[in-house]
Amino acid sequence: MKKGVAIVGVCTVVAGFSAVAWRLSVPQAGAAPAAAERTETPATPVVAEKVQVSDIPLVMAGIGTVRAYNTVDIHAQVTGTIEQIGFVEGQTVHPGSLIAQLDPRPYQAVLDQAQANLARDEAHLANAKSNLGRYIPLAKNGFASAQQVNDQSSAVSQLESAIISDKAAIFNAQTQLSYTTVTSPIEGVTGIRRVDIGNILQPSTTLPIVTITQVEPISVVFTLPQGDVAAVQAAMAHGALKTVALGQDDRSVLGEGTLLLVDNAVDINSGTIQLKATFPNKNRALWPGEFINAQLTVGVRKQAVSVPLTALQQGQGGNFVYVVQPDHTVRQVAVTIGQTLNGRALIEKGLTPNDTVVTQGQYGLSNGTKVAIVKAGDPHVQDSSEASAGML
Repeated sequence: MKKGVAIVGVCTVVAGFSAVAWRLSVPQAGAAPAAAERTETPATPVVAEKVQVSDIPLVMAGIGTVRAYNTVDIHAQVTGTIEQIGFVEGQTVHPGSLIAQLDPRPYQAVLDQAQANLARDEAHLANAKSNLGRYIPLAKNGFASAQQVNDQSSAVSQLESAIISDKAAIFNAQTQLSYTTVTSPIEGVTGIRRVDIGNILQPSTTLPIVTITQVEPISVVFTLPQGDVAAVQAAMAHGALKTVALGQDDRSVLGEGTLLLVDNAVDINSGTIQLKATFPNKNRALWPGEFINAQLTVGVRKQAVSVPLTALQQGQGGNFVYVVQPDHTVRQVAVTIGQTLNGRALIEKGLTPNDTVVTQGQYGLSNGTKVAIVKAGDPHVQDSSEASAGML
């Protein structure tokens, strides 16, 4: 009997709680409905900056190589044994600087012999002229025949010719002797020495004693697309064009020079044309054979609009940027790029000098997205590279 009373009591309590819960869940008559909660999307943190307006040089970029102004392979012009090396590898030499000294004795002997032949023939000529001087008056008085006079005159002429030949032989011997002293014909830097003291050199030897390259000034040959030829030639008509040589990192400046010429033909295989520039190269930062990036300035765009390259985005319709509106929302704006240089892009069309563009944090942005501009380096700014890092 007590067990039955307990069960009835529990049922009564459960029914009471259910009634209370139903009353709380169902609005009572005349009660005002609860106000709907309003949630606002937080602003996306981005880095932005105002577009830059300035005079921007119009630059054409190409890839090229450094070439020595002059390169000379030093060879011996006569056969001889090397007695002395007159340079140190890597040394700067000047015209006339000693490169090598060959044994001069055989050539000195030839010169001495030629000079002796000249002295002998000059003595014979003097005697022949003296005899001719005696025969002529004797022939007039009948004491000498005309044949004797003619023979003596011929002897004089032969000796005069022999003397001319002797002088030519002396000049040749002197020239051959001078070739035993090998000197530099240009100013430049010596390379690796290819021979040693005691080696016998011959004119037919293909291996040079050393190679000398002129590096001050120096040349750079680079290529541009054939479509740039007209603009380059038009710019050259107004004066010399500045050319800058950059390292392979495309940042470090190796030298500044002047455009020398545009080649006289386009390469039909590549559709490019070669250009040659000259550089003073006083610091010798440019070295023969080095690959460089060349920048040729052909003009200046006055009051041009530019933005950092990080502001540019690529879409199906081409390049665009996000422009920050007065209400702190962003709008996609298509832009036309004139050139990119030193981390900035010249904007031909699409932006005005008063625009502010997003430079970091474009990931997730779209037309109308509300943004909050923060300083560069803010950890809350998320770029597309960061967002996709986990998928790489």
